[in-house]
Amino acid sequence: MHQNPDHDEIRSLLKNAKNIAVVGLSDKPDRTSHMIARALQEAGYRIFPVNPVLKEPVLGEKPYAALAEIEEPIDIVDVFRRSEYCVPIAKDAVAAGAKALWLQQGIVNEEAAAIAGDAGLTVVMDRCIKVDHAILLGRS
Repeated sequence: MHQNPDHDEIRSLLKNAKNIAVVGLSDKPDRTSHMIARALQEAGYRIFPVNPVLKEPVLGEKPYAALAEIEEPIDIVDVFRRSEYCVPIAKDAVAAGAKALWLQQGIVNEEAAAIAGDAGLTVVMDRCIKVDHAILLGRS
């Protein structure tokens, strides 16, 4: 069973990351994915919206239908999709050369964690990236 990295490793991941692909990002400002992506932008990260239904920019960024379309390096793939959809996302994160797969709070998929972990990605499950950022790096 997957164990999340310790606080020092998560702190290092968040401190060194620049680009975060947000899978399942909604264009609706009242959705959790939108609020967290905006907070990540405000903290200095560049976000890449990944959602095949989005056609217009979200939070000022061009949306992508899939991780494979992003041509820039991806540090973290932050996932806002139900657990049963995470295996293909893990495979896509590996193929895209991401450094980490982050499944948001309430999302757990051991198979996805194994796929990403076996490929050398840092895997975080069932944790909120915004909360961890605020606690571990001292700003929201």
